[in-house]
Amino acid sequence: MIIQSIEDLTQLRESVALECKLASGRDGKGAVPDDLWPTYSAFANTSGGLILLGLRERQGHFILEGLSNPNKLRTELFNNLNNRQKVSVNLLTDAQVQELTIEGKTLLAIEVPRAQRQMRPVHLTTNPFAGHTYRRLHEGDRPVSDEDVKRMLAEQLEDSRDARLLLHFGVKDLDTDSLKAYRNIFRADKPDHPWLALDDQGFLQMLGGWREDRATGEVGLTVAGLLMFGRWPSIAEAMPMYFVDYQERPADYAQTVRWLDRVVPDGTWSGNVFDFYRRVVNKLTADIKVPFVLKGDIRQDDTPTHKALREALVNTLVHADFSGRISVLVVKEPAGFSFRNPGGLRVPAQQALQGGVSDCRNRSMQQMFLMIGLGERAGSGMSRIVHGWKELGHSLQLKEAYEPQEHTVLEMAWAVEFTPSGSSESSVQSSGQSSVETGARILALLAKDSALTVPGIAKHLGLTTRAVEKQLAKLKTQSRLRRVGPNKGGHWELLG
Repeated sequence: MIIQSIEDLTQLRESVALECKLASGRDGKGAVPDDLWPTYSAFANTSGGLILLGLRERQGHFILEGLSNPNKLRTELFNNLNNRQKVSVNLLTDAQVQELTIEGKTLLAIEVPRAQRQMRPVHLTTNPFAGHTYRRLHEGDRPVSDEDVKRMLAEQLEDSRDARLLLHFGVKDLDTDSLKAYRNIFRADKPDHPWLALDDQGFLQMLGGWREDRATGEVGLTVAGLLMFGRWPSIAEAMPMYFVDYQERPADYAQTVRWLDRVVPDGTWSGNVFDFYRRVVNKLTADIKVPFVLKGDIRQDDTPTHKALREALVNTLVHADFSGRISVLVVKEPAGFSFRNPGGLRVPAQQALQGGVSDCRNRSMQQMFLMIGLGERAGSGMSRIVHGWKELGHSLQLKEAYEPQEHTVLEMAWAVEFTPSGSSESSVQSSGQSSVETGARILALLAKDSALTVPGIAKHLGLTTRAVEKQLAKLKTQSRLRRVGPNKGGHWELLG
């Protein structure tokens, strides 16, 4: 934010990343205001922000008052930042506290960075609980619940949340079909790997799913082993908040609150993370056309779109905080896809999107996916999703939210028109066009040629036959279209 004139000040509004304070002190000679510290804590525990001292608020606007002795405030600020009775950690350097001079008056601009995971929670006094930890929501500083503070402390101490040994959980808690399916994929991907000769327990131990505590001698499944290959009753016993959810929603979901397809742990399958991935990944890409491409004599049934969605699904699962009250939620709808995982970002969103830094919440599970050719460990997973998706002309957004509990959402929206240059990959129903727009295109096409078949419509509009069938059914329900005669030899009649 660049502030160089009174005009710039008139544009200011307190927001999620900006807080303005008068800082005149009781004697009018200037003092660091007491309410600066909750804002400092809140910015540090969220995404950072800017605090401006020397402004008075009046009727929603800020008036420049200035500071009579900015050096006094700077000294007081840093004295308190380095006082552990006042605040838990100093995140600021001299470069992040700057004087701004506007029309002869001085402001103090304090740029508070987002705290690293190992430093959170940033709290007041020596006690992070009892309302001494804050988070920035909208334009206010909100106390963090003790439950969320405990989660922040766990994130601070545990580099990997899934390496913990689960006492009294063993092979009996595993779904044998899940582990067998994983071993088959592993064997196909690495036919000569020495781990293939190991029994299930030895194989799991090499993957990080089974561990021995050297200090106590206790052995058993890790959190990763149970989540990845466990049976639903055992998972629910060890991780009561665990839940994974896939929904395919129609365009009018907001009005109908009905889904076209759903996958949740319902007792008909294991409910574990590996089986959730296997069930969902094909549903995500079911409507996406695959161009006819040969590599040597072998047809390639993969596309950048397939890769981006697959990577996004794996990324969601390995970064999820399965102790949280919010579920993993994967949504497919005509406008695109969204991937929600409980738990905030461990690195800033911009850094995550650029890649190069890896701080995975569930590193053992990440390694398990990596060993069968899925996911990335070098911090490039998210950047691969970004590049693969945006190169096709689509849009992507990664964001954190804190209500009702901390979670992360990756939104991948189709472009309005999806016809990648230099690619034979056609658009699908989820091409970013609304259901209304797609229906209008179909009606316009049939007005010109009422004898077109479903495959013919799909070919003309670059849609899948399934997408066309859905739209035709909707148009019939709306009494805008009807079929006259059989599928072969009949024609369409536009109504209304």
